[in-house]
Amino acid sequence: MGISSSLNAGVSGLNANANKLATISDNIANSQTTGYKRADVDFSSLAVSDNSTPNTIGGGRWFTAGGVRTSAVWDIEQKGQLATTSNSTDIAISGRGLLPVTSIASVDDTGQEMPLMLTSTGSFDTDANGYLRTSSGLTLLGWAANADGTIPDYPRDASSGLTPVKVNMSSVASDPTSKIELKVNLPADETHVGSDGTVRTATTEYFDNLGASQTMSFEFTPTVPTSGTGSNTWTLNIVDQATGVSAGSYQVVFNNTSTNPGQVLSVTQLSGGTSPASSTFDATTGKISMNLGDQAISVDIGIPGGQTNLTQLTSAFNQTSITSDGVGAGTFSGLTIDENGILSAVYSTGYSRPIYQIPVADVPNMDGLTVLDNQSFAISRASGPLYLWDSGSGPAGSIQGYSLEQSTTDIADELTQLIQTQRAYSSNAKIIQTVDEMLQETTNLKR
Repeated sequence: MGISSSLNAGVSGLNANANKLATISDNIANSQTTGYKRADVDFSSLAVSDNSTPNTIGGGRWFTAGGVRTSAVWDIEQKGQLATTSNSTDIAISGRGLLPVTSIASVDDTGQEMPLMLTSTGSFDTDANGYLRTSSGLTLLGWAANADGTIPDYPRDASSGLTPVKVNMSSVASDPTSKIELKVNLPADETHVGSDGTVRTATTEYFDNLGASQTMSFEFTPTVPTSGTGSNTWTLNIVDQATGVSAGSYQVVFNNTSTNPGQVLSVTQLSGGTSPASSTFDATTGKISMNLGDQAISVDIGIPGGQTNLTQLTSAFNQTSITSDGVGAGTFSGLTIDENGILSAVYSTGYSRPIYQIPVADVPNMDGLTVLDNQSFAISRASGPLYLWDSGSGPAGSIQGYSLEQSTTDIADELTQLIQTQRAYSSNAKIIQTVDEMLQETTNLKR
């Protein structure tokens, strides 16, 4: 029994070390494969019971060698170093988590259910149909944004809300103006007796709902007294040059005391505007809310009684700063992804519009995931259930654009293990050779 069991143990040792050699070979072969997770072999002993052996410690007459068995393991949770690239949609995760993907074959076949797969990194690019995918066919999944760029609430413990990321590369988009900040200094001496009452006009560009460039005029007319000191009062008339009608007029009185001198003291509405335009002033926010019929714009002039955007000082008329948001119509020029996982379409005007949010997938036991081709993985009973986190929240790491995760293979360590495995394989071969010689000696006893 001892000789034959020794032979079986030696054979199992050869098989075990051959498996170990296979993982080492795979690790070295994939040392330059982005997102590759190092494989290894777990050795465990195999005990064979012998009924003739008393079940007491040290009381057996024979030892039966069981040998060794192996099981393959992948260190999926281990993270490789992040390498910087020049492609904005080269995506990796700095920290724990994986990206949700599916196969392009299932996307193209509308009747096929799309399998959920996970990967740690990927060099994604748009294909002829606009899908964001890798060269190996992994298609990125995400939550689609609303038309205004907001992300709806989707289930976090299931993949039902995820859809393949598809980009309309021939799209044209604009961002209508919704805010204007008006900073103007009006000359104080023009509200004094004898002034000629010259109307001062400040203009700014804004973009309408169709992306066209329009002009908004702010006309300041001084109130000139016939006697006494200066009135410190101006009439502000807002004119939408697109329609040529007034969007409202206001009496603005400035402070001439030592407390907040030259700042707005009060604002009184004189006219609500000419249809279809209208406006109102909110003293608590210091903003004029304009409705141009099909577009709402807020004009910030400052809260009366404090530091305001409008001033009246003895100086020349000066448009200190007039800023507005919004951009005109532009064509699609590329994609960007930020640390929050928001994938945005970028247009030729510089306008950026969110189109998807890419979540970070996590499971309780990441090493329990089923290993698939192309550095991808699938949920299994051993891995535990899926949960989708916002990038950078909870235990999830942050999504990084212009980055790829490198292989977790350490060549020096693999070569060291290669030498050890070779020695172990040779030793097991020696066992078989020795058993062969012992059997030969037994055979020779009959001669």
